[in-house]
Amino acid sequence: MAANSHRVGSSYGGAAPYRSRDGLSTRPVSASEEIQLRIDPMDLDDEITGLHSQVRRLRHVAEEIGTEVKYQKNFLEELQMTMIKAQAGVKNNLRRLNKSIIQSGSNHILHVILFALVCFFVVYLWSKMFRK
Repeated sequence: MAANSHRVGSSYGGAAPYRSRDGLSTRPVSASEEIQLRIDPMDLDDEITGLHSQVRRLRHVAEEIGTEVKYQKNFLEELQMTMIKAQAGVKNNLRRLNKSIIQSGSNHILHVILFALVCFFVVYLWSKMFRK
């Protein structure tokens, strides 16, 4: 109310009548610093109706947010269950892979190292041939 008002004099007593807001008006009082307010009941009814519609819209928005939160919660729970199942599957497959490596021997590591050395040698020779 004070942010929207415009003072004419230095004190409220010397101020001319003005409207600070729809429905509220001030009147000067003789030689005192008091303000008398006159409230128009019709404007209050309009304000109450406007506030009621805003509260109704906010309630609707809050219900929509609640519905979305429930949906997101269910989605995250399903995603968490899927991740747990995937982790269990990976763990079982690693266990099987380790068993098969142990049963077949440790020649696989030797084969991987030899393959890497052959690839490195081929790339080295290829780079020497095309650089000249």
